[in-house]
Amino acid sequence: MEKPKAKVDESKCLGCSGCVAICPEEAIDFYDKAFVIRERCISCYLCINYCPAGAISEED
Repeated sequence: MEKPKAKVDESKCLGCSGCVAICPEEAIDFYDKAFVIRERCISCYLCINYCPAGAISEED
C-alpha cells in the first residue's frame, strides 16, 4: 500500500519556500504559495517536518 502524499494548506503557508529547498525529489514548487507535485512526491515527509507554519501534512 502506498503512503499518503504530502499536501499544502495554502491558507497556512507563509511563503518562505524552505520546503522547496529541502525536498530531495523537487516535488514542491512555489508560486506565491507552495504546492506539491504529486507525481514526484515519494512521501519522505521532510517537508512536513520542516514547515515552520505546519502548512504541510499527509493527504487524507
